[in-house]
Amino acid sequence: MAGALSSLKIVEVGEMVSAPYCSKLLADMGAEVVKIERPGVGDRARTRGPFPGDVPHPEKSGLFLYLNTNKRGVTLDITQPDGFEILERLVADADILIHNVTPPEMDRVGLSYERMRRANPKLIMTSILPFGLTGPYRNYRAEDLTIWCAGGVCVLNGGGPEYPELPPLKTAAQQAGYQGGVHGATATVAAAFARLRDGTGQHVEVSIQESIASILEMTFEYWPYMKMISTRLGQKPLAPVAAMQCKDGGYIFLCCIEEHQWRNFVEIMGNPEWAEEEIFKDRLVRAVNWDALKVFLEEWVSQQTVLDLYQKAQARRVPFAPVSTMGDLLNSEHLKARGFFVEIAQPVAGTHMYPGAPLKYSRTPWAIRRPAPTLGQHNAEIFGMQLGLSQARLDELKRKGVI
Repeated sequence: MAGALSSLKIVEVGEMVSAPYCSKLLADMGAEVVKIERPGVGDRARTRGPFPGDVPHPEKSGLFLYLNTNKRGVTLDITQPDGFEILERLVADADILIHNVTPPEMDRVGLSYERMRRANPKLIMTSILPFGLTGPYRNYRAEDLTIWCAGGVCVLNGGGPEYPELPPLKTAAQQAGYQGGVHGATATVAAAFARLRDGTGQHVEVSIQESIASILEMTFEYWPYMKMISTRLGQKPLAPVAAMQCKDGGYIFLCCIEEHQWRNFVEIMGNPEWAEEEIFKDRLVRAVNWDALKVFLEEWVSQQTVLDLYQKAQARRVPFAPVSTMGDLLNSEHLKARGFFVEIAQPVAGTHMYPGAPLKYSRTPWAIRRPAPTLGQHNAEIFGMQLGLSQARLDELKRKGVI
């Protein structure tokens, strides 16, 4: 059966994570996506890895292969007039254009919604940009680190006033780009529904900085409400709320916010005498005296295994959480039963395991229909068969470096 979005045709001009992830989410749900890469070099993600055997190869980057499943790929230099003309022809037959070309480059090559809609009045164009299309930071270029810091997350991962020697900390990998991609995909589907209702397309603009700031949850409100900075370290208002290491080397996150949870945890520990001390009488006092409580808890937890402690806590309705490693996830019986990880065979990189989709449809299934394209793999198919360019014209465009 066809995927949920199988009627949509999408053109992607994207590099690294945000735009490619946005279009990947839609492609995995059935949309037909044509990915445009720079001739000769391709998407920068091809250089990032990880690579099998740690040997760099433009067709074997795990990041690129994951982000670009279910897409057809072409090479096209849209900075050249001939290349931009071909882009307009592709857009004329598409429903959606998704890109993360920065505003200065958009201005330079003429990638505006006004120009694109002349080629296709019903077009939806989704621009996923570091800081959006307006404001003082409009023309700033940014990598993942820049936007993660600008969005406010790094300071939450710092030490805070209690630990001034510990600087702000970035989360691993390209998380800002993924957040921009998720927000872009949601907004794009909403625009597609609006077009069904109104019969017209529109320009969807996504600021990745604002995508990050919007998920800070109540931590953002600590400042206007209480003039407090919420951090990963420093004194918590309630205790215990902390990760600790068990004797099998794994970590478990202890969470006893409610008093009944603390009493149940004390019973799990065998009702030690120290738990009855006045300095541990309630969750607020335990937080004030966390340095003393932490010593007792770390000693006891270090004698337990993660799974045994987790099961005991669950049985008494205490919300502890084992901290999964990447190996734990890959070997998870639960994720295996749900078929989350999928094997994808790619002609150059070979067969490897990748994350699947965190969703399931009862009628319009999610599926991997094709692996990520090799560089320019579908040039002949798209430019020749779909657009009708002759072989002589393709050879000429190749000589000029347009494709």
